[in-house]
Amino acid sequence: MKLLDTKGANTKLRKNNRDETIRVAGLSLMPDDKACPMRNIAGCAEPCLRYAGRGHMSSVINGRQSKLDYLYSNRAAFIAQLKSEISNFERLCSKNGVIPYLRLNVISDIKWESKAYGQIPQSFPNVRFFDYTKCANRLGNTPANYDLMFSYSPAPDYQKQVSIAIKSGVPMSVVFHGPMPTEFMGLKVVNGDNSDIENLKHKNKIIGLKYKNAQGRGINPMDSKFIVSIAA
Repeated sequence: MKLLDTKGANTKLRKNNRDETIRVAGLSLMPDDKACPMRNIAGCAEPCLRYAGRGHMSSVINGRQSKLDYLYSNRAAFIAQLKSEISNFERLCSKNGVIPYLRLNVISDIKWESKAYGQIPQSFPNVRFFDYTKCANRLGNTPANYDLMFSYSPAPDYQKQVSIAIKSGVPMSVVFHGPMPTEFMGLKVVNGDNSDIENLKHKNKIIGLKYKNAQGRGINPMDSKFIVSIAA
């Protein structure tokens, strides 16, 4: 079982590969309360994009779950295989003259920088790692080659995380339903749907993302604690 998507099968990764100077790979694990510890507090469990695009297909769901089960059942073997695949990806990028970027939390929020998860970014200083996180205590505590953006939610119990993130100045993503505002919480809003790599540059700004309803989920964005609805 291959762990990394290095060919852009996931649309969340593919949009970044429009830049011919880089190549982006990613790891998609089916999120649960351990792999995504803030999802219930942030209210994003139901509108989660794990079912978006090809994510509603049983083969994709089963593949993501199998990878997560593998991590839980034999973490040492999982991490060893992951490091091997990253090494192969890094060599491929070097051969093709492109910069390797890696998103290990496509739909999860695991602390890959920690000893418990193999300190993956520290093991590959020439690879650029990036992720979105809902765990504000990770901000400012990752190695130099691992950039994080914060994922906002208006959920009341999540506001302590939001306050920490605002003070940190990292780019903050907000999912909007309705017209994209030009400003939110006193910060400029930029269109974040084109490139995650470009989004990394927008310190002290809001990364505006348009709400995308996962196929067949029937989520009402007006009822969500995670999505910010803007009146037309």
